[in-house]
Amino acid sequence: MSVQEFLGQQAVNVAIGGHYTLANWFDAQGKRRTFACRTSRVSPFRMMVAVPVVGKVGDRITSYFGDFGKLDGHISDTAAGSFLLELAMTTSMREKLATKLSWLDKKQKDPAVRDSRTHSRIIPASSHSTLTFADGSNRSCFIIDMSASGVAVSADVQPQIGMPLAVGTCVGRVVRLLPHGFAVKFVEQQNRNELDRLIVRAAPARPAGSAEPPVRRAG
Repeated sequence: MSVQEFLGQQAVNVAIGGHYTLANWFDAQGKRRTFACRTSRVSPFRMMVAVPVVGKVGDRITSYFGDFGKLDGHISDTAAGSFLLELAMTTSMREKLATKLSWLDKKQKDPAVRDSRTHSRIIPASSHSTLTFADGSNRSCFIIDMSASGVAVSADVQPQIGMPLAVGTCVGRVVRLLPHGFAVKFVEQQNRNELDRLIVRAAPARPAGSAEPPVRRAG
């Protein structure tokens, strides 16, 4: 199924964070890399997922989402910075997912049960941005979350702790490596209300390959 066909089907528009692995993407040590991701539209049969590394049609995917658990499948179509994942599930698994989606849909529409975000971490409306390194090179990245003091990202590179770089227009340094990415602390604290404008920069995710790019900055 294509992305356009899926967007016309009945599904739930819901942003759920998780992580995934591509069957043919490995790091310099030969281990499979894990990347952060976020759903944008989900049905019991397939889901649209925003990602830092877009695979190819037919690639096998293993993913995990806190609200859904472990989900396996394959890519049936791709778009800029995202792919359509066909879910490999039993009938009972689809029924459980359908029930969960129904609950999430009601939760989003009912103000009485809707979560009010008062935490310092912000999930951006758009998931993608651009990393700029000291040598002037650029890479696309996926925003996991952000705050006035820093941002957590996932990308096809893993910079060393202490490396200076910019996420969007915000300059900072890598302060921590995460299971699915890394954290950057800004040199100067930013205005929370301006974060989307300063950090989010639309950039297509890189296509997946059989090995990590040679410009990878390993820690």
